[in-house]
Amino acid sequence: MIHFNHVSKTFKRNRVLDDIELNIGLGERIALVGSNGAGKTTLIRCLLGEYTYDGAVTVNGLAPRRERTKVLQKIGFVPQLPPPLKMPVGQLVGFSASLCNSERKRMEDVALRLGLDLSKIARLPFVKLSGGMKQKLLISIAMGRDTNILVMDEPAANLDPDARHIFFELLAERLQNTTMLISSHRLDEVAPLVNRVLELDRGKVVLDDRVADDASLSGKLVCRLTLRRPEEAIAKALSGWGFRDAGNGIEWEGLIAGPDRLRFLGMLSRYVGLLTRISMDETGPGREH
Repeated sequence: MIHFNHVSKTFKRNRVLDDIELNIGLGERIALVGSNGAGKTTLIRCLLGEYTYDGAVTVNGLAPRRERTKVLQKIGFVPQLPPPLKMPVGQLVGFSASLCNSERKRMEDVALRLGLDLSKIARLPFVKLSGGMKQKLLISIAMGRDTNILVMDEPAANLDPDARHIFFELLAERLQNTTMLISSHRLDEVAPLVNRVLELDRGKVVLDDRVADDASLSGKLVCRLTLRRPEEAIAKALSGWGFRDAGNGIEWEGLIAGPDRLRFLGMLSRYVGLLTRISMDETGPGREH
């Protein structure tokens, strides 16, 4: 469905993506994690055809740069930063629905579930909305489209707690038939939804972890970590997971229960700048470390 073939991107001699090789299939729900500057947003923008790059990207066999209109018709996208559009809300929704041959009412219904009544703000310019209202509207347009690909860059930003809860409910309703790529700093928040985690660091994929939807509840994983330097905060967090120091505060080892792997990776994502290596190897139930 989505293929990145040796994709690299450089800005002013700074390589932001470095030889990315990825295949994303129908039904895969991916959490894209990494520290600021790791390349997450650049990867998404290459997928959407916004940047030139070395290598090749295809979406259902289409190249985003050459066939951008066709590609964007297939994707529901929520950007990290709302665009500065002066178009009235009602006109924006109508234009978005016609662009992808979707029903306007579907977008309006999603907005209502998020607590946004579009009929009351139809004449307001998009740029005049609050941050939370903009985010709800962008999510409504993306999720109201007739598409099976959702690409979201920090989609829960600016949402109030109630709207966040509804938003993740909306995503959960589409688990069976939608490919999702969700960039987030909070893996713990999206962990129940995803079945694959991609971590970027300095433009490279440093972790690609797949979790089967029917993963065994009794399975365990042997996990080994290498840090750039000893750090009290991550040492305390790892000790809380039952890890042991295997080398001067830099090498750590421990066991993770299969169902906890994404929650554990969510914890690690807060310290991604300290990690230089991570391995997680499946082992049988009951095996001692």
